[in-house]
Amino acid sequence: MSNVGNLDRIIRFILGAVLAVAPFVTGWPIWSDSLAFWGAIIAGAVLVATSALGFCPIYAALRLSSKRQRT
Repeated sequence: MSNVGNLDRIIRFILGAVLAVAPFVTGWPIWSDSLAFWGAIIAGAVLVATSALGFCPIYAALRLSSKRQRT
């Protein structure tokens, strides 16, 4: 069952891709901390995965949906 709308999926994909790639390409000092480095990669991967699947477990637990309802 899908609970993530199209605009939400696009935003999740872009933000997730940026988070997953940023530690490798920016060279910012924040990425020298291993928690920030791995946290960004994991958060990015989760956002990309929820975008690809169209399902967010947090939305499901809270009974939310960003998907447009058919009438």
